[in-house]
Amino acid sequence: MKVGIIGLPQTGKTSLYNALTRSQVELNRFGSTEVNVAVIPVPDPRFDHAVAVCSPKKITPAVLEVTEGGGRIEREERKADKFGADFFVAVRNVETLVLTVRAFDDPKIPLPDYGINPRLEAEKILEELLLADLTVIESRLERLDKARLQKRQSPGEAAEQQVLEKLKKSLENLEPVRFVELSEDEKRSIRSYAFVSGKPLIIVANVHEDLAGEENPAGLEALEVYAKEQGVPLIAMCAKVEMEIAQMEPEEEREFLEAMGIKEAARDRLIRAAYAALGQMSFFTVGEDEVRAWTIAVGTIAVGAAEKIHSDLARGFIRAEVISWNDFYAAQGCWDAAKATGKMRLEGKEYVVHDGDILHVRFKV
Repeated sequence: MKVGIIGLPQTGKTSLYNALTRSQVELNRFGSTEVNVAVIPVPDPRFDHAVAVCSPKKITPAVLEVTEGGGRIEREERKADKFGADFFVAVRNVETLVLTVRAFDDPKIPLPDYGINPRLEAEKILEELLLADLTVIESRLERLDKARLQKRQSPGEAAEQQVLEKLKKSLENLEPVRFVELSEDEKRSIRSYAFVSGKPLIIVANVHEDLAGEENPAGLEALEVYAKEQGVPLIAMCAKVEMEIAQMEPEEEREFLEAMGIKEAARDRLIRAAYAALGQMSFFTVGEDEVRAWTIAVGTIAVGAAEKIHSDLARGFIRAEVISWNDFYAAQGCWDAAKATGKMRLEGKEYVVHDGDILHVRFKV
């Protein structure tokens, strides 16, 4: 799963990348074409608990791939922001967008003409995404309509044209592709387009360090309204502070957060939000050899979860031994201890796996 950090220049994108990935990429790389990519674990207290009670030889958490620098926006001398074609190519290659907007003042970093206006920044970028999709659709519709008039249009192209017309109408009303309800057949007909306004989105308000740890920092009211209108999560955080925290040892980090009155590093909340935005969840396999978090789509059935582990398990699937997360936690032990409580259930192929389920698959090939 790929997450891409985007935003206007000097909003703190690299600081956010360093905070999420615990990297030390140099800041203020103006004009740099470097693309930074890192694979990071998804923080999950359930996984940590399973590791603690099972003491496995190997641990494998769920992961996300984070990219920064691929979708660059250039700022010209007159402070105009330029969205090049490379920006949209990079954005189409990720699955979730993390939009960073500036909500802090710093005398060392020049202000844009409009000053500190996080809502305006968010609107500006999201409108560019809409226009990019609209341009692609209009170009394709021209070719499809020409084929229709020449009676060379296939049934598949006719279906595609109907869907694109629906999307075009939405975009012209400044509504992103993700707002449009589509059937599974309609989604299949346009899957190759990877529309940027159809991707899951998270807005990050990068606030001043004086506001680090505050749940509802002042000055974000307009952005909060906009995020609700767009139906996307908004996370306020100070990327600079989070970057510094990310470089600490675990014990030092805990002490620092407690001293700051911060319950949890904001980067952990953001990582989980990105994971959830993709419609993903985790189930676990546990034992002395390995504790592993498996990533599956919400709504996956047991045989699909088994296939995620290994195709042989799906092919020879008999039953899934399932213990819910709460029952596993209450047992305060690994698989055998949890099984001994009598809470284990035997489920068939069509069982819908729940987030946090502990699974063992019975199979025969």
